[in-house]
This record gives sequence, C-alpha cells and structure tokens, in this order.
Amino acid sequence: MGTPEHPDSVKGRGAPSANVPTRFGLATRETDGDWRDYVASLGADDAPPVKLRTHVTEERPKTILSFNASPDVPFDRSVNAYRGCEHGCVYCFARPTHAYHDLSPGLDFETQLFAKPDAPELLRKTLARRGYKPAPIALGTNTDPYQPIEKRYEITRGILEACLDARHPVTITTKSDRVLRDADLLEEMAARNLVAVAISVTSLDPVLSAKLEPRCATPAKRIAALGKLARIGVPVHCSVSPIIPAITDEFMEDIIEAAAQAGVKSANWIPLRLPHEVAPLFREWLAVHYPDRASKVMRIVREMRGGKDNDPNFFSRFKPTGVWADMFRARFRIACKRNGVGHGKSAPKFELDCEQFRAPEVGGQLRLL
Repeated sequence: MGTPEHPDSVKGRGAPSANVPTRFGLATRETDGDWRDYVASLGADDAPPVKLRTHVTEERPKTILSFNASPDVPFDRSVNAYRGCEHGCVYCFARPTHAYHDLSPGLDFETQLFAKPDAPELLRKTLARRGYKPAPIALGTNTDPYQPIEKRYEITRGILEACLDARHPVTITTKSDRVLRDADLLEEMAARNLVAVAISVTSLDPVLSAKLEPRCATPAKRIAALGKLARIGVPVHCSVSPIIPAITDEFMEDIIEAAAQAGVKSANWIPLRLPHEVAPLFREWLAVHYPDRASKVMRIVREMRGGKDNDPNFFSRFKPTGVWADMFRARFRIACKRNGVGHGKSAPKFELDCEQFRAPEVGGQLRLL
C-alpha cells in the first residue's frame, strides 16, 4: 500500500508511481487531492491496500530479430519475447521504452505487458532465409526472457527449441531461476557450444531485493541457479549489476565469493544507469525506502557521471569516472582475484560455435544442406 507521503506506491511493485513521461506530450496523471488527504489522515496500518493486476496484450509482429550497431555491446542481434517486465526492477534502463506506447515507464512498465507468442515461428522463418549469416542471438537484452509470464507463455523455451533445431548460438541474460526449467535444452546446447547464460545478482539481502526488484527470484535462488547450470556444463557468468552506491555496493565481494563457490568463472559489474524517466523514478524510490541516504546516493551517482544523473554516450555509459568509480573497480578486481574469477580481459571468452548452423525447415520446405 502507499504511504501518506507517497500514496501512489504499491506493495509488490518496484516503481513508486506511474511517472508519465513528458517527452512525448502524454497527458499527466495525478492522484486526486481528496484521496491524498484521505490517505494522509490514516495511520500506515489503516491505509487501504492498492492492488494492480498484471495485464498482458498479445502482439503479432511481422519480424522478431532486431539488429543493432552499438559499438559498446558484444552482440549485433537480439530477440525480445516480451515488452515491459513484471520483475519491477526500479533501476531498469528499459523502462523508458514503454513511453513509445503512450504508457508510463513507471507502474505501466511492470503491469501492462506485451507478449509475442509467434516469436519462435518468426525466428524460424528468419533463420531459414537465403543468405542469413549466423551470429549469437542475445536474449534478455531489454526485458527479462524468464519474467513470471514466461511460465504461462513459454515463448523463451520455444525460441531455444528453434535455435537448438537450427544449431544457432544464443546468449541469455536473466534475473530468474526459472531458466532452470529449460535445463534440458540448455544442457544439450551447451554440449554443442551453442549457449552461455548470465545471471544478474544485485545483492545478497532478500529484504533489499524485495524493495529493489520485487518480483525477481531471491538472490539465493539466483546463485543456486548459477551453480546448477555450471554443474550440467552450461557456461555461466555472474553480472553484479547494477552497483548502486551506498545501497548495493556493500555486497560486491560477497556476491563474487558466492558465485565462485557455485562454480562461476566469469563476472562483471555495471554501474547504475538512469536514462530518461528512470532517474525521477529512482529518486522517488529512494525517498520511499532510503530517505536517510537519498542525497548521498545521488551525489555519488552524479560524481561518477560527470555531474549528471546519467551518461548516455557510447562506451562511457558503462565506464563511470572519478574516485568512487575507481574504488569500485579496485574492489571488484581484488574480489575476483581472491576468488579465482575472471573479469574484463582475464574473463573466459564464450566463443560460441556458428559453424554448425543449418537452416530450419519452414512450411514443409526441406532443410538446405
């Protein structure tokens, strides 16, 4: 439920409010003043609960494989089975994409979702095209492929089945242990050097995680998933991200140690990014959950971002500057060295095999040999 200071905040959701963007001239949403007065008159235990249901709209796009030319990401193509993400991570850099649909990057992003049930078949058709040249397809680059609605839709599983059939390499990034549901496919793909999985771990505190990323798997489940995947031969990577100064950075060393004990040999860290509407959302979140240190957190963020809330530029967006950034890098490097985990140039390279690719059969057409 909300608080008198933040009546729009909803238990079990990451965003404190709808946070409608102004970039596209959308109508502003405000809580009715009488409602604010009513909530303020109640004690915290008496305030009426606010429930938001997750609504899923099925989309039927004509294409599913997206290409990018970004010079600072290690992939040139991706598939996003879903738009919006029920995990509700308040820091998610993908939140602003909901504004293009006249929806808020706040609560709409985690409650008004879009699913693409035809994604596996669209991918098969794409891979079957004459002249297609394979390269690893990245899953989870925008929204999580294993968010809760995947349990019902199984779109990500269908995509993996299509890629296994075509012997096409895939990388997966997730915050969910639901990835273990597809262990049978991942084990077979790993045996053919066709898959690598990265799991993000932000902290080791389930209480903090419930505030920061309310519908994600607990940190312990994510660490356990890394271990289970490693034991069946799947190349795994731990992403300690995002690092939020004075909120999550205290867990950096312990996460690396836990990941190493689970069998992880590769890790990285990514600083907090606050593009567009994410910055005011995150400020609201700090005001709700950490008012005592909100100004300190944002001061450090700005010190690492050249005096701004965010740096959108290629390369530097992943490479903060200043003494705080240097300290985080040093701590991360020492933790990895102590636990035998590779990072940066010393990390194991997941060189997935593109030579096994075979165009899939589509519509009864024989596979081309």
